[in-house]
Amino acid sequence: MPPNAKQTLYNTLVDQLDALIRGEGNLIARAANTAALLFHSLPELNWAGFYFLADKQLVLGPFQGKPACLRIPLGKGVCGTAAGRRETIVVQNVHEFPGHIACDCRSNSEIVVPIENHGKLIGVLDLDSPQIGRFDADDKAGLQRVVEVFTAGIEADSA
Repeated sequence: MPPNAKQTLYNTLVDQLDALIRGEGNLIARAANTAALLFHSLPELNWAGFYFLADKQLVLGPFQGKPACLRIPLGKGVCGTAAGRRETIVVQNVHEFPGHIACDCRSNSEIVVPIENHGKLIGVLDLDSPQIGRFDADDKAGLQRVVEVFTAGIEADSA
């Protein structure tokens, strides 16, 4: 996909997501629609979803794709590492990532975006692809914008 086309796709996704979740403050409802929108809109994905922080570990939230790992310790795997560092991690080949947790053996690349609400880590957005090298800087920027829209209207008591 040409870079400009990818940026246009993310602009459209951000607008669609805002329209889908605006006015809904519940974390789970917002996450369910966000995961579905991403999974059905972005090409070459085999998993899109959320893990939320609970008891110092990441716990599976709403997602689209095959069943996934239920809990991931902070600092472990791509999700736990991104959460622990509070930074987006793009992995071109998950088989080369030390400590990668394989929930679906078809996954070959991954991007994980931490989710913070008022400075507090609440979880991560995780996308997997069967294609090596699927995610790039445009995906990173686009998905960080998606997370900004996602967190903008979360009710304080649901995060």
